[in-house]
Amino acid sequence: MSTVGDRPRPLTDGAAAASRIFAKLRHDPAGIAVTLAVPVVLVLVFGYVFGSAIAVPGSGDYREYLVPGLFVLIAFNPIPAMISMARDAGRGSVDRFRSLPISRAAIPFGQAVATAAYGVVCLLLMALCGLVVGWRINSGIGPALAAFGLLVAIQYACTWIGMYLGLVIGKEDTASQLSVLVFPLAMLSNVFVPTAGMPAWLRVIADWNPLSAFAAAARTLLGNPTSPTNGAWPLENPILSSVIWIALLLAVFVPLCVLRYSRPDR
Repeated sequence: MSTVGDRPRPLTDGAAAASRIFAKLRHDPAGIAVTLAVPVVLVLVFGYVFGSAIAVPGSGDYREYLVPGLFVLIAFNPIPAMISMARDAGRGSVDRFRSLPISRAAIPFGQAVATAAYGVVCLLLMALCGLVVGWRINSGIGPALAAFGLLVAIQYACTWIGMYLGLVIGKEDTASQLSVLVFPLAMLSNVFVPTAGMPAWLRVIADWNPLSAFAAAARTLLGNPTSPTNGAWPLENPILSSVIWIALLLAVFVPLCVLRYSRPDR
């Protein structure tokens, strides 16, 4: 029980929690190398292997179409946060943090901020590799910065999803095995190819997939080729749709995560 003088302070406690995550990263160079290598490999493999083999009808160069989609694929990835939180829950770290006189939102908030900051480094590396394979920013500096800001916001929202799932799962091994479920979600979108060639019923699902709106918004802001909207509202208004999706995800998963984190396991 904390006294009046040591009341929980959400911002200060959250900053301390974020510092804890960064401290852990400094002692795991192999993990850092692997995490940073994955987006680089994705860009190089898809850029060089498929870049000249796939055509986007009426959209120009496939590499310029692909790279913003890969940005979204890396940003909308709940797996690192899910595994990290499941590890903490399984090892009893969550129970120890619950006993401290800190804000209940501090640890999740700190991890979300740290993951977003870490994601900025991944996005910068991907952008450099994208420039190597032929991707270019064809908009002004303002829209480009807005695109990367949107990607960071996507990653921040997705981190809350991952943390909540990690708390629900509670086991690191199980969380790791569920990581394969991210790829079907990405395949059922316009991240890699336009959805126009899909069967009608499947195209509707793909067009309303939030990843499709995120990818379309990134391409629009970066001045890269886009794909047909098929009359779907999210693709006709990708930036607005993306903002709505981010706000919705945060409104749902932030309170769910904080409540789950605050509740002792039965």
